[in-house]
Order: sequence, then structure tokens, then C-alpha cells
Amino acid sequence: MGSKSKWIGLIILLAVIGAAAIYLLLGGGPQPEPAVLRGYVGGEKIGLLEDEAVQDILERDYGLTLDYAKAGSLDMVAADHEGRDFLFPSSQTALEYYQQLYGAPDKSQIVFNTPIVLYTHRPILEAFQKEGLVTERDGVYYMDMAGLVAEIEAGTAWADLGLPELYGTVAVNTTDPVRSNSGNMFAGLLANVLCGGVADADSVEAVLPRLKAIFEKLGYMEASSSDLFDQFLKTGMGAKPVIAGYENQLLEFAVENPEDWAQLKDDIVLIYPTPTVWSSHIYIALDEAGEAGIDALLDEEIQRLAWENHGFRTEVSGTDADEDHFGVPHLAAEITQVAAMPSYAAMEKIIAALS
Repeated sequence: MGSKSKWIGLIILLAVIGAAAIYLLLGGGPQPEPAVLRGYVGGEKIGLLEDEAVQDILERDYGLTLDYAKAGSLDMVAADHEGRDFLFPSSQTALEYYQQLYGAPDKSQIVFNTPIVLYTHRPILEAFQKEGLVTERDGVYYMDMAGLVAEIEAGTAWADLGLPELYGTVAVNTTDPVRSNSGNMFAGLLANVLCGGVADADSVEAVLPRLKAIFEKLGYMEASSSDLFDQFLKTGMGAKPVIAGYENQLLEFAVENPEDWAQLKDDIVLIYPTPTVWSSHIYIALDEAGEAGIDALLDEEIQRLAWENHGFRTEVSGTDADEDHFGVPHLAAEITQVAAMPSYAAMEKIIAALS
């Protein structure tokens, strides 16, 4: 009887050991604390990084938590990087600025893209259409940028376009081009239009006074793309008739705020500049620890969420823009008529002129 009890005890012990081994192999038991990567992030990406599904993937599959502060793309490059593992600005220009100040980073990678677009209100869209500035092709609105710039430089009053309820002259509100990427890229786009092609260090010289005059009319400019977009939505047509921003901002807003978007969608209009420029959201690793964020953000599931929940164009977004998914009318399936940004040497001169 005693021998039998020993065998039973041994079998039970082996079963417990086996169950414990399987439990550990399947990921049970105490898990190590996720590594915390600290950095600066452009405000338009905060929604993505606060997405609980994204945070779960980062922690579960990569053992990472991202701790970040919001900063403009150019501001973050010039900021104090002590204790920071990464920067996540919104353009190649920011990377070139970093390289000029500090040399090559440990590693960098474009994570996703979004085009620069214009946002306005339906009465303004209709006025632009009557002037021949905006045309519709395949259900998508396109702005003739050369024509728009001509109206801005001529000092055309909104009243002259049949909009007496609007004060002042035709303008596009943007973020501060010296601090924030969307404003910086829009300044580059305007420089291209004024030069009649992609601006370089030589050709941009002649148009700098005209470019400066355009921005001087705007007065105070926000330092963050997200703040400008929020103000556009909240203050109505009279305060900011037209703004330049990122395509993903409206797509993300529509997904995250369906009830608010249902009330706004008959008024807020998305227009694609012709030409436009791509905003490439580039992750810059400041140290070896920060490099881990690149593989994590390129995770296929995170890339899918970046498109479906936050409107960033990624490799998994494909070319079918799926207007029904976002509920945003006039969304372009593909981004066409894209110009290169001016050379970095030209952008340096633009920033200096606008500072």
C-alpha cells in the first residue's frame, strides 16, 4: 500500500511539474516590466500612440511602452534630448535638420505617410468652384494652387468671392513654419508654386519676399498641427476659413468621433492641392534602446490600425481609400500629382526668411 501511495504521489508531482512547464511556455507567470522608450512626438500622432490596441501590441509583442511629449517637428530636433530615446517628427526635412545639428542618428525609418491637404467649409468650396479654383474629378476635390496663390497675393477679399460674411482677404491658415512640420511643408509647397517648379537654393531666393508677405498676413500661428485642426473645427467658418493640415487628421476624427462628425460632415470639406507634397512620418532613434521602436511600429497589425483607425497611409492601406469605412466624402483613393519638397538648402533659406 505504501509503495502504491509513493507511485501516486510521484505521478501527481510529475503532472504538476508538467502543467507548470506548459504554463510558462505559453507565457504564463510573472512577465517582465516593458521597457520604456522616451521621446518627442508630433501632435498628429498622439491619437495613434494612445490607441489601446496599439499599446497592447507594443507591450505584448515587443515589451515596449512609449512615453512621449508633444512637440513640433522642428522644435523637437532643437530641443534638449537628455533622457530621450527617440524623436518622431513628420518629415524628411526634420531628419536633415537633425543631421545638420548632430550628425547621423543611430537609425531612422519612415513609418507611414500622409499628404498635405486643405480643409474648408462648403460655402467657401462653392465660391472657389465658381472661380474655377477647385475642380472635382472622380468625386475628389482638387485645388489649383497657382490660382489660389494668385488670389492671395492679389489681396482678393472674401467678399469679392461672394462671401461678405467673411472678414479680410483670401488666406490659408497654417501652423508656424519655423516650428511645426505642416506649416513648414506648406511653405515649401508655396515656394514650389512661386518658383514654377521644385525650389532649390538658387531659385528660392527670388521668391522669398513674396513668401514672407503671404505668411505675414496670417498673424499668430499655432505651433502644433493638432491644435490648429482643433481650432478649425471649434471656431467655425469665420475664424479660420481655410487651413492646411494632414489628410489623416480628418479621417482619424471621423473614426474616433462619429457623432460629432455626423453633425459636421455636410459642412467640412477636404481638398487636395495640385500639386501636393507627402508628409513622411519618420522615427529617429537617438540611442540603441530607441531602435527597438522602429520594428515595433512597422508591425503589420500596427500599420493596419494606423490606416483604419487613424488615417495614415501605409503599405497595408492599399489604394482603395474606402470612403464608407471612414465616412469622409471626397476621399482620394490614390494620391496623385505630388511634388518633391524643395531641397534642404532651400528650406533653410525659407525658415530663415520666416523666422
